[in-house]
Amino acid sequence: MKIGDKVRFLSEKGGGVVTGFKGKDTVLVEDEDGFDIPMLINECVVIETDDYNIKRKVTPKKVEEAPKPVKADIPTYKAAEVKGGDTLNVFLAFVPEDVKQISSTPFEAYLVNDSNYYLYYTYASAEGKAWKVRAHGVVEPNMKFLLEEFEKSVLNDMEHVAVQFIAFKDGRSFALKPAVSVEVRIDTVKFYKLHTFKETDFFEEPALVYDIVRNDVPAQQVFVSAEQIQEALLGKRAEERLRSQPIVKKPKGNAIIEVDLHIDELLDDTRGMNNAEMLNYQLDKFRDVMEKYKTKREQRIVFIHGKGDGVLRKAILDELKRKYSNCRYQDASFQEYGFGATMITIK
Repeated sequence: MKIGDKVRFLSEKGGGVVTGFKGKDTVLVEDEDGFDIPMLINECVVIETDDYNIKRKVTPKKVEEAPKPVKADIPTYKAAEVKGGDTLNVFLAFVPEDVKQISSTPFEAYLVNDSNYYLYYTYASAEGKAWKVRAHGVVEPNMKFLLEEFEKSVLNDMEHVAVQFIAFKDGRSFALKPAVSVEVRIDTVKFYKLHTFKETDFFEEPALVYDIVRNDVPAQQVFVSAEQIQEALLGKRAEERLRSQPIVKKPKGNAIIEVDLHIDELLDDTRGMNNAEMLNYQLDKFRDVMEKYKTKREQRIVFIHGKGDGVLRKAILDELKRKYSNCRYQDASFQEYGFGATMITIK
């Protein structure tokens, strides 16, 4: 099987022209829509051969020489594209070299480019208010690129890192993407905990993965300086002093129990937690309260979850239907709690 051969798939409909090979067992086949599909070689059969193979230019391996002006190395061949790859998905990943020796193993840092675009990238770490470049260059489409190898002794230098890049295609027309600059707060404590390294689609080994861009949307900056925290606290205290406090009359019998499920009320620090982990933490708090009072008849509990996009409220209602069918629930008083609260009465 050679580049330029026409092949047909054995286990599914379709086929196309061989445009390249990926490893020893996988061939890239360009279908009629112009997309390269990775297939196992033993799942393809040649139906027409091309003795005039498509020749591809290969970038020669660099050798040590005198310093020259920095120039990005872009392959001259037509990079393989995959369906859905015109949406940017870029990740920063950390992989232990020996996950069984998590307390002492070195680590590898990767930039994962899960898209059909090339990336001119810069990877840097903060040194006070200045920055130090740790790696820079070009990452090819649909590739993971090793940025650096490091020991645990340098983790303190990597608490605040940034990834910047410009996305483009070489030799093809493409939709213009905005330049990306994302700062990430790295929780270095996680590098000592085995369970923080998860199975992913990108590595055979467990990895710790941070979003840089997901579905064309850059990750929100999670680094907050001490000055910003102090400014926010001072502003909040001033607002609380000015705000008038309503008089709340407690009802006779069982007083209403109020539980605020906003994540910033439950945790002082959510750095390193994704949305799913924060939602699970909020639901655990809800379950703890329900288990404590589920036998106390006529007890009323108001869970303040906020309006938001309704994810937490829907999850609470699902739990009530499945596990607490003996409870009655309704929207809490708008005058007291606004739109973002649910009142539950134990029956």
